[in-house]
Amino acid sequence: MCAVFGFLDYKGKISNAVLKKLVHYLSVAAEVRGTDATGIAYVRNGSMVTYKKPKPAHKVKLFFPRDTRAVIGHTRFTTQGSEKRNCNNHPFEGHCGKEAFALAHNGVLYNDKELRREQHLPPTPIETDSYIAVQLLEQEQNLDVENIKRMAELVEGSFVFTILRNDNTLFLVKGNNPLTLYHFPALGLYVYASTKSILDNALKNVNLNGKHCEVDISEGEILEINSAGNLSRSTFTMQDYIHTMFNPYNWDQLDYAKWWMEDEREELLLEYCGTFGVSEEEVELLLEVGYDPDEIEELLMDTAAMEEAISEAKTLLQCEA
Repeated sequence: MCAVFGFLDYKGKISNAVLKKLVHYLSVAAEVRGTDATGIAYVRNGSMVTYKKPKPAHKVKLFFPRDTRAVIGHTRFTTQGSEKRNCNNHPFEGHCGKEAFALAHNGVLYNDKELRREQHLPPTPIETDSYIAVQLLEQEQNLDVENIKRMAELVEGSFVFTILRNDNTLFLVKGNNPLTLYHFPALGLYVYASTKSILDNALKNVNLNGKHCEVDISEGEILEINSAGNLSRSTFTMQDYIHTMFNPYNWDQLDYAKWWMEDEREELLLEYCGTFGVSEEEVELLLEVGYDPDEIEELLMDTAAMEEAISEAKTLLQCEA
């Protein structure tokens, strides 16, 4: 239950203060999908810079310099590799020849250890499953669509990858996890987040004077947006998820991860619902009448819808009594 978010300001018309405000509200809205760690990456003078802390977004001051044109971000819910060791947190830095990049991942990968053996990858102190994507990309000399496609077709599990290259080119790699991308043509701005509700909730708090449109992105697509705002599309083939589930090497890990994530997601909602003005009792009420964590996350972003759902749940339980 992690989240990715970020922007690409390809015209350079938006003030640094507005962009910082945008990243702040994106990260805080993304807390509904992960509060164990928060991080961003950006390009400065052709070099990649990452800043991350093992804290929820509202406790982290996310800074980037005035000339920053692109930021990728991540809020983390820990599934593998303790967040207390900051090297385990996203985004991760990597190099392909002379090109530097940063990568963030939303999802869970199940064949990272298997790939490390098969591909003869070097040992690393980073324990997070997502880091296998960085190591696979680093096998090639160029960070381009072909290299990203190769990586995306080797990993097994659920994923969305966001990758920022040190020329401010942004790659969005859509597996079977959610991703929403908005384009503000007049402003020269692309903004994305894991879910539409995260994105909409953040934008309510930022004054962007321009119309936007949603950019379609389907499972199995790679969107490349360069520093001039030009967008191109490529495709890749997802690994057979059924094969992953019945791979004996992965079975115990997969079954455990599914159980743990579901249980932890409910606990996370109960712990942080107060940030959105909703009590633990009200969240427990919604869970009792059949709402799942995904639906409750969406409701946390819409106060009116949440109030209506709570009222209906109370009425339903009173009728049953």
